[in-house]
Amino acid sequence: MSSGKVAIITGAGSGVGRAVALAFARDGYQVVLAGRRAEALQETIKLAEATGDRMLAVPTDVSDADSVAALFATAKDRFGRLDVLFNNAGTNAPGVPLEELPVEKWREVVDVNLTGPFLCTREAFRIMKDQDPRGGRIINNGSVSATAPRPNSAPYTATKHAITGLTKSTSLDGRKYDIACGQIDIGNAATDMASRMATGVAQADGSIRPEPLMDVTHVGEAVLQMANLPLDVNVQFITIMATKMPFVGRG
Repeated sequence: MSSGKVAIITGAGSGVGRAVALAFARDGYQVVLAGRRAEALQETIKLAEATGDRMLAVPTDVSDADSVAALFATAKDRFGRLDVLFNNAGTNAPGVPLEELPVEKWREVVDVNLTGPFLCTREAFRIMKDQDPRGGRIINNGSVSATAPRPNSAPYTATKHAITGLTKSTSLDGRKYDIACGQIDIGNAATDMASRMATGVAQADGSIRPEPLMDVTHVGEAVLQMANLPLDVNVQFITIMATKMPFVGRG
């Protein structure tokens, strides 16, 4: 059964994006899936077991303004409005010493992790402020890394820290259009990207130790809960994490 609400989810072909897309589909949303790999987006739709008229895959490069504009135009043409944007697509750079990081890798991470959410937010504003009923909700995927960085993670950490600034600015600038914006910071969700944590990752003291992981399904449920609030209520920031991961305190 359709809820009548429309959501765009970036990075929906795997990991957190896929988990969120599946949660939204189960709740009856019409979901537009964005990501670079068309086959991965189609696999998400297959896993959702949703009818084709409720889910749409749009291969997208979020770092490219024209690609993002095409994504939002396609979503509007297909479903007529936009209620929720989940800015999730992200990338990382190799974990090398800061002084050895190529500037090209730095720019790649900034383009995807920071410029991408800005471009998507800009297009979402253009739709949400003029639709009837007016407004909508934007949810940004931050990271606990912005608060407690991992070794050799300058590009990822810096962009995720910047996402907090984008979240606050979006929340402020969206008020006059009834656009709410919040952020979810995720710690150690069990995805392909994070699977290495189970066998051991570098710690601040130089050691290599395994870290606890949590089921990524819980992230999907948390984002859905944020999305389903009425627009006069907002979760500004939420942290969801594996309870015993080395984040709070000194590890």
